Amino acid sequence: MQVIIDDKIILIGTAHISQKSVDEVQAAIEMNRPDVVAVELCQRRYDGLTKKDAWENTPVTKLLKSNNAYFLLAQTFLGSIQRKLGKDHGVEPGSEMIAAINDAEKYNIPVELVDRDIAITLKRAWKHMGLREKMRVFWEFMKAMVGFDEDELEDIDFEELLDQDMISTMMEEFGQIAPSVTKVLITERDMFIAQHIKNIAKNGKKVVAVVGAGHLKGIETYLRDDSFSVDLKELERLPKKRVPVFKIIGYLIPVLFAALIGYAFFYKGLEFASMMFVYWFLINGICSAIGTAVARGHPFSILTAFIAAPITSLNPAIAAGWVAGYVEAKLRTPLIKDFKQLSNIESFKDFWNNRVVRLLLVVALANLGSMIGTVIAFPYLTSLLTG
Repeated sequence: MQVIIDDKIILIGTAHISQKSVDEVQAAIEMNRPDVVAVELCQRRYDGLTKKDAWENTPVTKLLKSNNAYFLLAQTFLGSIQRKLGKDHGVEPGSEMIAAINDAEKYNIPVELVDRDIAITLKRAWKHMGLREKMRVFWEFMKAMVGFDEDELEDIDFEELLDQDMISTMMEEFGQIAPSVTKVLITERDMFIAQHIKNIAKNGKKVVAVVGAGHLKGIETYLRDDSFSVDLKELERLPKKRVPVFKIIGYLIPVLFAALIGYAFFYKGLEFASMMFVYWFLINGICSAIGTAVARGHPFSILTAFIAAPITSLNPAIAAGWVAGYVEAKLRTPLIKDFKQLSNIESFKDFWNNRVVRLLLVVALANLGSMIGTVIAFPYLTSLLTG
Protein backbone atom coordinates (compact mmCIF):
# COMPACT_ATOMS: atom_id res chain seq x y z
CA MET A 1 0.00 0.00 0.00
CA GLN A 2 1.64 3.23 -1.17
CA VAL A 3 0.90 6.74 0.08
CA ILE A 4 2.51 9.82 -1.49
CA ILE A 5 2.76 12.63 1.07
CA ASP A 6 4.44 15.12 -1.26
CA ASP A 7 7.25 15.16 -3.77
CA LYS A 8 9.73 14.33 -0.99
CA ILE A 9 8.06 11.57 1.04
CA ILE A 10 6.58 8.27 -0.13
CA LEU A 11 5.22 5.80 2.42
CA ILE A 12 4.98 2.07 1.73
CA GLY A 13 2.70 0.20 4.16
CA THR A 14 3.60 -3.48 4.39
CA ALA A 15 2.66 -6.76 6.03
CA HIS A 16 5.72 -8.40 7.55
CA ILE A 17 5.09 -11.78 5.92
CA SER A 18 3.78 -10.82 2.48
CA GLN A 19 5.53 -11.40 -0.85
CA LYS A 20 3.31 -8.69 -2.29
CA SER A 21 4.85 -6.25 0.18
CA VAL A 22 8.37 -7.30 -0.81
CA ASP A 23 7.57 -6.73 -4.49
CA GLU A 24 5.97 -3.36 -3.80
CA VAL A 25 8.97 -2.17 -1.77
CA GLN A 26 11.41 -3.17 -4.50
CA ALA A 27 9.30 -1.52 -7.21
CA ALA A 28 8.97 1.74 -5.23
CA ILE A 29 12.73 2.05 -4.67
CA GLU A 30 13.56 1.21 -8.28
CA MET A 31 10.98 3.64 -9.67
CA ASN A 32 11.63 6.59 -7.34
CA ARG A 33 15.38 6.24 -6.72
CA PRO A 34 15.13 8.23 -3.46
CA ASP A 35 17.99 9.93 -1.64
CA VAL A 36 17.23 7.92 1.50
CA VAL A 37 15.41 4.67 2.24
CA ALA A 38 13.86 4.74 5.69
CA VAL A 39 12.76 1.50 7.37
CA GLU A 40 10.63 0.87 10.45
CA LEU A 41 13.46 -0.75 12.38
CA CYS A 42 15.72 0.14 15.27
CA GLN A 43 19.28 -1.15 15.55
CA ARG A 44 18.25 -4.07 17.78
CA ARG A 45 15.53 -5.27 15.40
CA TYR A 46 17.83 -4.77 12.43
CA ASP A 47 20.46 -6.95 14.13
CA GLY A 48 17.75 -9.51 14.89
CA LEU A 49 16.92 -9.80 11.19
CA THR A 50 20.47 -9.79 9.88
CA LYS A 51 22.42 -11.59 12.64
CA LYS A 52 20.79 -14.98 12.97
CA ASP A 53 23.52 -16.35 15.25
CA ALA A 54 22.79 -13.92 18.10
CA TRP A 55 20.95 -16.58 20.12
CA GLU A 56 23.99 -18.86 20.08
CA ASN A 57 25.99 -16.33 22.10
CA THR A 58 23.31 -15.86 24.76
CA PRO A 59 24.64 -16.86 28.21
CA VAL A 60 22.39 -19.46 29.83
CA THR A 61 22.51 -17.42 33.05
CA LYS A 62 20.72 -14.58 31.23
CA LEU A 63 17.72 -16.86 30.75
CA LEU A 64 17.32 -17.49 34.48
CA LYS A 65 16.22 -13.98 35.44
CA SER A 66 12.44 -14.01 35.55
CA ASN A 67 11.88 -10.81 33.54
CA ASN A 68 14.18 -12.09 30.81
CA ALA A 69 12.33 -15.40 30.77
CA TYR A 70 8.93 -13.77 30.14
CA PHE A 71 10.27 -11.43 27.46
CA LEU A 72 12.25 -14.10 25.62
CA LEU A 73 9.32 -16.54 25.78
CA ALA A 74 7.01 -13.99 24.17
CA GLN A 75 9.62 -13.07 21.58
CA THR A 76 10.21 -16.72 20.65
CA PHE A 77 6.52 -17.61 20.55
CA LEU A 78 5.46 -14.67 18.41
CA GLY A 79 8.47 -15.21 16.15
CA SER A 80 7.46 -18.85 15.66
CA ILE A 81 3.98 -17.80 14.51
CA GLN A 82 5.46 -15.32 12.04
CA ARG A 83 7.82 -17.95 10.67
CA LYS A 84 4.97 -20.45 10.28
CA LEU A 85 2.86 -17.91 8.42
CA GLY A 86 5.84 -16.76 6.37
CA LYS A 87 6.77 -20.31 5.34
CA ASP A 88 3.22 -21.02 4.21
CA HIS A 89 3.32 -17.91 2.02
CA GLY A 90 6.87 -18.25 0.75
CA VAL A 91 8.54 -15.39 2.64
CA GLU A 92 10.57 -14.89 5.79
CA PRO A 93 9.31 -12.49 8.49
CA GLY A 94 10.74 -9.02 7.85
CA SER A 95 11.58 -9.84 4.23
CA GLU A 96 10.19 -6.50 3.03
CA MET A 97 12.56 -4.64 5.36
CA ILE A 98 15.52 -6.72 4.20
CA ALA A 99 14.45 -6.13 0.58
CA ALA A 100 14.39 -2.38 1.20
CA ILE A 101 17.87 -2.46 2.72
CA ASN A 102 19.29 -4.68 -0.02
CA ASP A 103 17.81 -2.57 -2.81
CA ALA A 104 19.12 0.59 -1.19
CA GLU A 105 22.61 -0.91 -1.13
CA LYS A 106 22.17 -1.99 -4.74
CA TYR A 107 21.62 1.63 -5.81
CA ASN A 108 24.06 3.09 -3.23
CA ILE A 109 21.21 4.76 -1.34
CA PRO A 110 21.73 5.48 2.39
CA VAL A 111 19.44 3.59 4.79
CA GLU A 112 17.96 5.18 7.90
CA LEU A 113 16.58 3.14 10.82
CA VAL A 114 13.72 5.40 11.91
CA ASP A 115 12.00 3.43 14.68
CA ARG A 116 12.59 3.91 18.40
CA ASP A 117 14.80 1.38 20.18
CA ILE A 118 12.59 -1.61 21.01
CA ALA A 119 14.08 -1.84 24.51
CA ILE A 120 13.03 1.76 25.25
CA THR A 121 9.56 1.10 23.83
CA LEU A 122 9.07 -1.98 26.00
CA LYS A 123 10.41 -0.28 29.13
CA ARG A 124 8.12 2.71 28.60
CA ALA A 125 5.19 0.37 27.99
CA TRP A 126 5.91 -1.68 31.11
CA LYS A 127 6.30 1.39 33.31
CA HIS A 128 3.04 2.89 32.02
CA MET A 129 1.07 -0.29 32.71
CA GLY A 130 -0.77 -0.83 35.94
CA LEU A 131 -0.72 -4.12 37.85
CA ARG A 132 -4.08 -5.18 36.41
CA GLU A 133 -2.90 -4.51 32.84
CA LYS A 134 0.32 -6.45 33.41
CA MET A 135 -1.62 -9.43 34.72
CA ARG A 136 -4.08 -9.31 31.80
CA VAL A 137 -1.30 -9.14 29.21
CA PHE A 138 0.50 -12.06 30.86
CA TRP A 139 -2.74 -14.06 31.04
CA GLU A 140 -3.56 -13.41 27.37
CA PHE A 141 -0.06 -14.47 26.38
CA MET A 142 -0.30 -17.69 28.37
CA LYS A 143 -3.70 -18.49 26.81
CA ALA A 144 -2.30 -17.88 23.36
CA MET A 145 0.74 -20.05 24.06
CA VAL A 146 -1.30 -22.97 25.38
CA GLY A 147 -3.98 -22.59 22.72
CA PHE A 148 -1.59 -22.17 19.79
CA ASP A 149 -3.37 -23.93 16.93
CA GLU A 150 -1.46 -24.17 13.65
CA ASP A 151 -4.64 -24.96 11.70
CA GLU A 152 -6.10 -21.58 12.63
CA LEU A 153 -3.15 -19.81 11.00
CA GLU A 154 -4.11 -21.23 7.63
CA ASP A 155 -7.40 -19.34 7.72
CA ILE A 156 -5.75 -15.90 7.79
CA ASP A 157 -6.49 -13.75 4.72
CA PHE A 158 -3.33 -11.82 3.93
CA GLU A 159 -5.10 -9.46 1.58
CA GLU A 160 -7.26 -8.42 4.53
CA LEU A 161 -4.17 -8.20 6.71
CA LEU A 162 -2.98 -5.30 4.58
CA ASP A 163 -6.30 -3.52 4.98
CA GLN A 164 -5.94 -0.58 7.36
CA ASP A 165 -9.36 -1.07 8.93
CA MET A 166 -8.54 -4.64 9.97
CA ILE A 167 -5.17 -3.59 11.39
CA SER A 168 -6.84 -0.79 13.33
CA THR A 169 -9.42 -3.24 14.70
CA MET A 170 -6.66 -5.55 15.94
CA MET A 171 -4.94 -2.62 17.64
CA GLU A 172 -8.18 -1.54 19.26
CA GLU A 173 -8.67 -5.06 20.64
CA PHE A 174 -5.19 -5.00 22.14
CA GLY A 175 -5.95 -1.55 23.50
CA GLN A 176 -8.85 -3.00 25.46
CA ILE A 177 -6.43 -5.37 27.23
CA ALA A 178 -3.87 -2.69 28.04
CA PRO A 179 -4.96 0.85 27.06
CA SER A 180 -1.77 2.50 28.31
CA VAL A 181 0.37 0.20 26.16
CA THR A 182 -1.46 1.24 23.00
CA LYS A 183 -0.22 4.80 23.44
CA VAL A 184 3.38 3.66 23.83
CA LEU A 185 3.45 0.90 21.20
CA ILE A 186 1.43 2.68 18.54
CA THR A 187 0.83 6.40 19.01
CA GLU A 188 4.29 7.26 20.34
CA ARG A 189 6.01 5.19 17.67
CA ASP A 190 3.88 6.78 14.93
CA MET A 191 5.01 10.18 16.21
CA PHE A 192 8.64 9.08 16.54
CA ILE A 193 8.83 7.59 13.05
CA ALA A 194 6.97 10.51 11.44
CA GLN A 195 9.26 13.08 13.07
CA HIS A 196 12.34 11.08 12.07
CA ILE A 197 11.15 11.00 8.45
CA LYS A 198 10.35 14.72 8.58
CA ASN A 199 13.85 15.49 9.84
CA ILE A 200 15.36 13.62 6.89
CA ALA A 201 13.10 15.32 4.34
CA LYS A 202 13.82 18.78 5.81
CA ASN A 203 17.22 18.67 4.17
CA GLY A 204 15.57 18.45 0.77
CA LYS A 205 16.07 14.70 0.49
CA LYS A 206 13.56 12.42 -1.19
CA VAL A 207 12.54 9.59 1.14
CA VAL A 208 10.91 6.21 0.55
CA ALA A 209 9.81 5.00 3.98
CA VAL A 210 8.88 1.34 4.55
CA VAL A 211 6.57 0.94 7.54
CA GLY A 212 4.13 -1.66 8.88
CA ALA A 213 0.56 -1.31 7.64
CA GLY A 214 -0.66 -0.80 11.19
CA HIS A 215 1.40 2.39 11.49
CA LEU A 216 0.66 3.77 8.02
CA LYS A 217 -2.43 5.83 8.85
CA GLY A 218 -0.96 7.38 12.01
CA ILE A 219 2.34 8.29 10.37
CA GLU A 220 0.54 9.73 7.34
CA THR A 221 -1.63 11.93 9.58
CA TYR A 222 1.39 13.41 11.35
CA LEU A 223 3.35 13.94 8.13
CA ARG A 224 0.45 15.82 6.52
CA ASP A 225 0.17 18.10 9.56
CA ASP A 226 2.53 21.02 8.94
CA SER A 227 2.29 22.06 12.58
CA PHE A 228 3.33 18.64 13.88
CA SER A 229 6.62 18.59 15.74
CA VAL A 230 7.84 16.41 18.58
CA ASP A 231 11.09 16.11 20.52
CA LEU A 232 12.57 12.68 19.73
CA LYS A 233 14.69 12.75 22.89
CA GLU A 234 11.56 13.24 24.96
CA LEU A 235 9.99 10.14 23.39
CA GLU A 236 13.15 8.20 24.22
CA ARG A 237 13.15 9.27 27.85
CA LEU A 238 12.22 6.59 30.38
CA PRO A 239 9.50 7.59 32.87
CA LYS A 240 10.60 8.27 36.41
CA LYS A 241 10.48 5.17 38.52
CA ARG A 242 7.24 4.79 40.39
CA VAL A 243 6.96 3.29 43.83
CA PRO A 244 8.26 -0.30 43.35
CA VAL A 245 5.01 -2.01 44.40
CA PHE A 246 6.28 -5.54 43.77
CA LYS A 247 9.42 -4.90 45.80
CA ILE A 248 7.39 -3.48 48.66
CA ILE A 249 5.10 -6.51 48.58
CA GLY A 250 8.16 -8.76 48.38
CA TYR A 251 9.57 -7.31 51.58
CA LEU A 252 6.18 -7.26 53.30
CA ILE A 253 5.60 -10.99 52.75
CA PRO A 254 8.29 -12.22 55.20
CA VAL A 255 7.18 -9.59 57.72
CA LEU A 256 3.54 -10.69 57.50
CA PHE A 257 4.52 -14.35 57.60
CA ALA A 258 6.66 -13.82 60.70
CA ALA A 259 3.79 -11.92 62.31
CA LEU A 260 1.34 -14.77 61.60
CA ILE A 261 3.69 -17.45 62.91
CA GLY A 262 4.58 -15.32 65.94
CA TYR A 263 0.92 -14.71 66.75
CA ALA A 264 0.18 -18.43 66.36
CA PHE A 265 3.08 -19.33 68.66
CA PHE A 266 2.13 -16.95 71.48
CA TYR A 267 -1.62 -17.52 71.38
CA LYS A 268 -2.00 -21.04 69.97
CA GLY A 269 1.24 -22.76 70.97
CA LEU A 270 4.27 -24.26 69.24
CA GLU A 271 2.37 -27.17 67.73
CA PHE A 272 -0.16 -24.89 66.03
CA ALA A 273 2.59 -22.55 64.75
CA SER A 274 4.49 -25.57 63.37
CA MET A 275 1.34 -26.79 61.63
CA MET A 276 0.92 -23.37 59.97
CA PHE A 277 4.51 -23.46 58.76
CA VAL A 278 3.90 -26.92 57.26
CA TYR A 279 0.81 -25.66 55.44
CA TRP A 280 2.81 -22.71 54.10
CA PHE A 281 5.52 -25.05 52.89
CA LEU A 282 3.10 -27.46 51.23
CA ILE A 283 0.86 -24.89 49.53
CA ASN A 284 3.71 -22.78 48.17
CA GLY A 285 5.87 -25.75 47.24
CA ILE A 286 3.10 -27.73 45.54
CA CYS A 287 1.97 -24.75 43.43
CA SER A 288 5.50 -24.03 42.25
CA ALA A 289 6.14 -27.72 41.57
CA ILE A 290 2.95 -27.91 39.49
CA GLY A 291 4.12 -24.93 37.43
CA THR A 292 7.48 -26.63 36.84
CA ALA A 293 5.75 -29.88 35.91
CA VAL A 294 3.50 -28.08 33.41
CA ALA A 295 6.71 -26.72 31.85
CA ARG A 296 7.86 -30.36 31.56
CA GLY A 297 10.81 -29.72 33.83
CA HIS A 298 13.16 -32.50 34.95
CA PRO A 299 11.90 -34.40 38.05
CA PHE A 300 14.76 -32.89 40.08
CA SER A 301 13.76 -29.41 38.85
CA ILE A 302 10.21 -30.09 40.05
CA LEU A 303 11.55 -31.26 43.42
CA THR A 304 13.79 -28.19 43.61
CA ALA A 305 10.85 -25.88 42.94
CA PHE A 306 8.87 -27.65 45.68
CA ILE A 307 11.65 -27.15 48.23
CA ALA A 308 12.78 -23.68 47.11
CA ALA A 309 9.44 -21.90 46.67
CA PRO A 310 8.42 -21.71 50.36
CA ILE A 311 11.86 -20.30 51.19
CA THR A 312 12.35 -17.94 48.25
CA SER A 313 8.85 -16.52 48.79
CA LEU A 314 10.22 -15.15 52.05
CA ASN A 315 13.34 -13.74 50.38
CA PRO A 316 12.64 -10.95 47.85
CA ALA A 317 16.20 -11.14 46.51
CA ILE A 318 15.71 -14.54 44.87
CA ALA A 319 12.92 -16.37 43.05
CA ALA A 320 11.94 -20.05 42.97
CA GLY A 321 12.14 -20.05 39.16
CA TRP A 322 15.77 -19.00 39.23
CA VAL A 323 16.68 -21.93 41.50
CA ALA A 324 14.59 -24.46 39.56
CA GLY A 325 15.93 -23.02 36.30
CA TYR A 326 19.51 -23.42 37.50
CA VAL A 327 18.89 -27.10 38.22
CA GLU A 328 17.13 -27.53 34.86
CA ALA A 329 20.06 -25.86 33.08
CA LYS A 330 22.52 -28.18 34.81
CA LEU A 331 20.57 -31.35 34.08
CA ARG A 332 19.42 -30.41 30.56
CA THR A 333 21.94 -27.83 29.42
CA PRO A 334 20.75 -26.16 26.20
CA LEU A 335 23.02 -27.02 23.29
CA ILE A 336 24.15 -24.80 20.43
CA LYS A 337 21.64 -26.56 18.18
CA ASP A 338 18.85 -25.61 20.62
CA PHE A 339 19.78 -21.94 20.35
CA LYS A 340 20.00 -22.23 16.56
CA GLN A 341 16.60 -23.90 16.43
CA LEU A 342 15.00 -20.89 18.13
CA SER A 343 15.22 -18.99 14.85
CA ASN A 344 13.60 -21.91 13.00
CA ILE A 345 10.72 -22.81 15.32
CA GLU A 346 7.49 -22.97 13.32
CA SER A 347 5.23 -25.38 15.19
CA PHE A 348 3.97 -25.76 18.72
CA LYS A 349 5.78 -29.11 18.90
CA ASP A 350 9.09 -27.41 18.05
CA PHE A 351 8.35 -24.71 20.60
CA TRP A 352 7.50 -27.18 23.37
CA ASN A 353 10.46 -29.55 22.80
CA ASN A 354 13.25 -26.99 22.56
CA ARG A 355 15.54 -27.06 25.63
CA VAL A 356 15.97 -23.29 25.71
CA VAL A 357 12.22 -22.76 25.63
CA ARG A 358 11.74 -25.45 28.28
CA LEU A 359 14.26 -23.67 30.51
CA LEU A 360 12.40 -20.38 30.03
CA LEU A 361 9.10 -22.08 30.85
CA VAL A 362 10.54 -23.69 33.99
CA VAL A 363 11.72 -20.29 35.24
CA ALA A 364 8.47 -18.50 34.35
CA LEU A 365 5.99 -21.12 35.56
CA ALA A 366 7.88 -22.01 38.74
CA ASN A 367 7.79 -18.30 39.65
CA LEU A 368 4.13 -18.05 38.71
CA GLY A 369 3.28 -21.13 40.77
CA SER A 370 5.13 -19.76 43.78
CA MET A 371 3.28 -16.45 43.46
CA ILE A 372 -0.08 -18.24 43.26
CA GLY A 373 0.90 -20.37 46.26
CA THR A 374 1.67 -17.25 48.27
CA VAL A 375 -1.67 -15.69 47.34
CA ILE A 376 -3.48 -18.89 48.42
CA ALA A 377 -1.46 -19.53 51.56
CA PHE A 378 -1.88 -16.20 53.34
CA PRO A 379 -5.70 -16.20 53.44
CA TYR A 380 -5.70 -19.88 54.41
CA LEU A 381 -3.28 -19.35 57.29
CA THR A 382 -5.26 -16.34 58.45
CA SER A 383 -8.47 -18.40 58.42
CA LEU A 384 -6.77 -21.01 60.61
CA LEU A 385 -5.93 -18.34 63.20
CA THR A 386 -9.38 -16.81 63.23
CA GLY A 387 -11.33 -20.07 62.84
